[in-house]
Amino acid sequence: MLVLGIETATPQVGVAIGGHEGIIASFHTTRDRRHAETLAPAVQFLCEQAQLKLSQIGLVAVDIGPGLFTGLRVGLATAKAIAYACRVPMIGVSSLDLAAFPARFSDRLIVSTVDARRGEIFYATYRRAPGGIQLMSPPAVGQPGDVAAQLMATGSETLIVGDGAERYADILGAARGAEIGREGLRHPNAGALVELAHARALREEFVSPTEIVPLYLRAPDARINWQQRERS
Repeated sequence: MLVLGIETATPQVGVAIGGHEGIIASFHTTRDRRHAETLAPAVQFLCEQAQLKLSQIGLVAVDIGPGLFTGLRVGLATAKAIAYACRVPMIGVSSLDLAAFPARFSDRLIVSTVDARRGEIFYATYRRAPGGIQLMSPPAVGQPGDVAAQLMATGSETLIVGDGAERYADILGAARGAEIGREGLRHPNAGALVELAHARALREEFVSPTEIVPLYLRAPDARINWQQRERS
């Protein structure tokens, strides 16, 4: 089964195609946060380079967040449109899972982060497990200082990954035993999305496009700003 993976939860746009033989092709760019203008041409380009047609795709996997509201909407809408057009099922994977997966060989507690803007981060913790990673705490949103205090309280050595870790490296890295993962660990990866989705597809954990919903964790910024205006 060929899997098309679409990742747009952060400033990066990522697309990958793969299956039981691994990743066949992948494309990633962080240029100008132009998700809507970049995603569809990226899918077409990747299929052309891999000499594949969309009709050969057997599953569409998509990053469901948490992350940037606009990016998530673009990714989910495009992924669902392709799934409907090709009449194939879908699998949704958290952006925090995707950011943590490349760090799966670390013996440290893995703290996956996504920059939530407005002085906050989305985060979750993971441990190395046979075949990948195991979620230790559910996704949450909080201020970097509060997250650093929580990590200090665990007493564990931690590896903190994701663009939230990069943006607030001075705060999060100050926690005792903390290490900031940098090279190759900044954004969720579409290749990791394909790998994780393919493993779940083998267990027949796919769903219909109507069942895929975003994981926001908080209201969109526009709604929050409007509520603040109403209170003023």
